[in-house]
Amino acid sequence: MTDDVTASAADPARDEWRTYDEFAAGIDTYRLPNTDLAGTALTLTLDDGQTLALSFGPSTGSGTVDWSGLGSSGADPYDAVAVRDDVVFVNVPLASREREALTVVYSTTTHRATVIRSRIAAEAIEGTPQVGQEFWAATTDGGEPSGEAPGPSRDLIGKRNVYRYSPHHLYEHVYLSSQRYAWQCLEGVQRGHGDTDLSTVWKFADGLYLFCFREFRIAVASVWLHDLGYQLRTTGIFLGLNGEGASEHSRAGGHIYPLGAVVYPDAQPV
Repeated sequence: MTDDVTASAADPARDEWRTYDEFAAGIDTYRLPNTDLAGTALTLTLDDGQTLALSFGPSTGSGTVDWSGLGSSGADPYDAVAVRDDVVFVNVPLASREREALTVVYSTTTHRATVIRSRIAAEAIEGTPQVGQEFWAATTDGGEPSGEAPGPSRDLIGKRNVYRYSPHHLYEHVYLSSQRYAWQCLEGVQRGHGDTDLSTVWKFADGLYLFCFREFRIAVASVWLHDLGYQLRTTGIFLGLNGEGASEHSRAGGHIYPLGAVVYPDAQPV
């Protein structure tokens, strides 16, 4: 029989809460490859009337983007992934504005888009995630928009999935409501750890869901695009404070393995 002491000795990570940079190391191993947007430009009109303009510079091995909008402007590195033939996930880990990131998902066929701004607050407040997020639906200047605008979705409530990000990263998610999800680490430095955190889910297109979480216990938030269609792949990023208290950006991605789902017969989650 294995008691708690024996289990802890065999699995010491259970007893030590890991920092963001420790668990994020290598979590992009199974991420889809990057795509080069050099020489392209995109202007987005947000649902509140603001605009965000992106101009991707020449390819030099490490791409940069000139951007303006949301009350500011800058020139920063970016990374982009073609999650489908017509859907691109772009993250701008802002070097010009410390502790902040912009993430854009856009379609070249429907000309719909989403914009997410993640920001680390100056101080931690008890009971509030230190990394906050703002969300906008948008359209692009690539053509006349078609189909439904991206927006909040309840489609994931009750679903239970496993996510494999690397040979050493395996996590389970259970989507509890429109506001929270539960997770546990099955394999990796966080093995045995889990929590229930704030989350936001938006439907982008058929089978494509934007999933974002904001943790209570450590200063980290993430933006993911789950492809729950045929591909069963996810592409994402993290923004948080590392073990030294400095802001850090990380890429992430991997494979999705659905475990099942429940349907509530009467009273529904929020």
